[in-house]
Amino acid sequence: MGENHAIKDAINQLAFEVILTKSEDELVDLLLEGEVDAAVRGSLNASKIMNRLRGKYPNLCRASVLEINKSKFLLAPVGIDEGDTLQQKEQIIHQGANFLLEMGIKPKIGILSGGRPQDRGRSSKIDHSLDDAEVLTRITMDKYSVKHYFILIEDALADGANLILAPDGICGNLIFRSLVFLGSGKSYGAITLGIKEIFVDTSRSQNKEGYIRALKLAAYLVNLKSNEK
Repeated sequence: MGENHAIKDAINQLAFEVILTKSEDELVDLLLEGEVDAAVRGSLNASKIMNRLRGKYPNLCRASVLEINKSKFLLAPVGIDEGDTLQQKEQIIHQGANFLLEMGIKPKIGILSGGRPQDRGRSSKIDHSLDDAEVLTRITMDKYSVKHYFILIEDALADGANLILAPDGICGNLIFRSLVFLGSGKSYGAITLGIKEIFVDTSRSQNKEGYIRALKLAAYLVNLKSNEK
């Protein structure tokens, strides 16, 4: 885990060992070589870490674990270079749903797009977003509880959706930052889906409490994985 003052303060409040690393390569090496049970990004560069991990796992993606009004849900994609294609978004749905099932949670998926139904025709970008969401809903509804909520994220959360699929990674990142840094949302970090190891991404803008939640999430996933063996 990369360090800063908020991270150091967070570590002092934890009952398990946390190793501070000085480079992205050191963190990834420790994780992939099995020298640590899990890794949390902290203040290190996300793109360098993700490029290293994608060398082994080309189809990985990240999903933020968020809490609003005591309700937790996954938001994905949140990497600005993730979820650009229909295939990638379908993969995120499957990976996110599988993660929820491993947690003992029945997936309820809310798919977002760039407008309301009556907005079709206002721009080709909106039309493409609506089309993608409709296709994703159709090809996944036979396996999961899925609904297209158009641009109405508030309706998706009110209905109890526990996996929110943003139109793309840029939108997902903006939703995350708005909820966590401007609103009342709490972040537990972003779990990395599609890898064997446990890696929790965090924003460099996170405060001490946010880092504590991310580290505790990583520890929880480690314990869960150990109990499954």
